[in-house]
Amino acid sequence: MGDRILRQGMTGHDVRVLQDCLTLAGYRTPIDGHFGAGTRRNVQAFERAHGLAPNGVVTYSVNVALRSAAGMTVTTVTSTGPSTVPGGKAHLNSDGTASAPADAPAAIKAVIAAGNAIAFKPYIYGGGHGSFNDSGYDCSGSVSYALHGGHLISSPEDSSQLESYGSAGAGQWITIWSNSGHVYMYVAGLRFDTSSNGPAGSRWTTAGRSHAGFVERHPTGY
Repeated sequence: MGDRILRQGMTGHDVRVLQDCLTLAGYRTPIDGHFGAGTRRNVQAFERAHGLAPNGVVTYSVNVALRSAAGMTVTTVTSTGPSTVPGGKAHLNSDGTASAPADAPAAIKAVIAAGNAIAFKPYIYGGGHGSFNDSGYDCSGSVSYALHGGHLISSPEDSSQLESYGSAGAGQWITIWSNSGHVYMYVAGLRFDTSSNGPAGSRWTTAGRSHAGFVERHPTGY
């Protein structure tokens, strides 16, 4: 959210992020990826409450105010890197966000976008398990949230459940490493991990880690 102006009738992952932000800000909104009349009413209610023109259109200034109200760190990739980069490898930007590879399937780009949305959220044990919408996320809640962004998982799973997720072995685009105590994944070459220390404290990092003691899985087909 923030790469384009959003208005009624639009669909996409950024609309889902908008609906997530509205819910976190206290304006409960179904997260279905469709900017319908209900979403527009909630955007207008938010705009009125924050002294913004109540036209139901999500401009960059509305995006910034909404992310702040939702407790999200405001990030942008436009100043440090494009939303996609050429080739088949993701790029870690200096602000801690990840740019998706242009050659990746849409689902992988959506996973990266979802990872960006929570890359700076606080670590909360059990966070992201009661609902995908939470104020913080633990390791499995983070991985589940990102996978859900690409429609690759339907409900949050803990690290033990992720040991049997999808298919065995490494994937072409995503490889998940899980055991009973921790889980992390690589997406198009970048590690997404609550124990990482990426730029600005991001969950994204280029640093590797040992896979000893972890089960290797991947989303089927990816």
